[in-house]
Amino acid sequence: MKFLLDKDTWQEIYGSIRKNKVRTGITIIGVMWGIFLLVVLLGAARGVENNFNKLFGSFATNSVFVWAQQTAEPFKGFQEGRQIRLKMSDLESIKNEIKGLEFVVPRLQRQALAVNNFKTGTFGVFGDYPELDKVQKKDLVYGRFINDEDILKKRKVCIIEEEIYKQLFDKDVYPIGTYIKINNINYNVVGMYKQGQIGGGGPQGNIHIPFTTFQQVYNIGDGVGWMMITGKPEFDITQIEADVKLLLKNLHKVHPKDERAIGSFNLGKEIAKVTGFLTGMQFLTWFVGIATLIAGVFAIGNILLITVKERTKEIGIRRALGATPWEVKRQIILESVFLTSIAGALGIILGGLVLMIIDVTIGSGPEAALLNPTVNIPVILIAALTLVILGTLIGLIPAQTAVSVRPIEALREE
Repeated sequence: MKFLLDKDTWQEIYGSIRKNKVRTGITIIGVMWGIFLLVVLLGAARGVENNFNKLFGSFATNSVFVWAQQTAEPFKGFQEGRQIRLKMSDLESIKNEIKGLEFVVPRLQRQALAVNNFKTGTFGVFGDYPELDKVQKKDLVYGRFINDEDILKKRKVCIIEEEIYKQLFDKDVYPIGTYIKINNINYNVVGMYKQGQIGGGGPQGNIHIPFTTFQQVYNIGDGVGWMMITGKPEFDITQIEADVKLLLKNLHKVHPKDERAIGSFNLGKEIAKVTGFLTGMQFLTWFVGIATLIAGVFAIGNILLITVKERTKEIGIRRALGATPWEVKRQIILESVFLTSIAGALGIILGGLVLMIIDVTIGSGPEAALLNPTVNIPVILIAALTLVILGTLIGLIPAQTAVSVRPIEALREE
């Protein structure tokens, strides 16, 4: 390794680069562009993935939403246009007859006026069970979510979103233990959470109260607004969706081919589409980046072949003076690795700067398409190591060419 510290070694590399400044510069730009593309595309892919996780990360991915609508066909004496109403008994039938279920969570919703002292606002009020926090995780800031005791005792407690806190409370007021009025009924605030992108109540926010309390206050009886159904990971959520809808049609005497009576949204299927897109995007990113890198490295190999041809007489003199074939090879390989390393470092730095600019500009704000576009350090190290290996391998070609010429023939070269 002493040759790496040898001043003459680096002077020779510098002299070679200085003789062909334009050619060397263009070659370095080619390799730099390759790793720059790789870094930026990987960062952009990560930004899209981060945004996707922000949107859907709180949901159990293997989930489907089911609700009732009007029938589209007459069946068993019932006319077309009959309004279907889901019941709590439907949930028990689903739990007992459908395989592969993890959670079946009923939900209710109304709009209501909430008041705290002289501050008011109209918000979405949801009747929920504790299991909701398992299929749609709440990012709690203070307190807790609904628990089993709340359900059993029909407690008048509520959990509010952060946006509601900002509208109904003075700044720095601790909300837990305070009371707010919802449609003139006092509710004890037991929790506050950050608003999610998906499933939230829009800019106004949501309030959650126990399902049984909602039933009693709004005189719902055993009605259900809609269900969130989560399947076990090993079961196909699309099949679960079809089985649930068919069962509900049978329970409510709906024609089996009626596609309107029972509505659904398969979150698991939609998420699978997005994850498939992200996987394809990452593969394409690596393919484009590596292909561009290889093209740039081959360009370095071609430049070194030309350089070797131009320096044939010089190499012949070195061989005649006693330089071994390995010493000649080593010098050319070192030049190849040096050029690829410089180009790689510049590409990584430039790519990092571009990702920082993207993060500061279009990567911030609630509507950002790219969230925190970054590249993991191990990925950068792997890319850099790959570049060095490619530089070494491509340097072997001109190096072998350099030592394949006999010294006496090299000295005759004009």
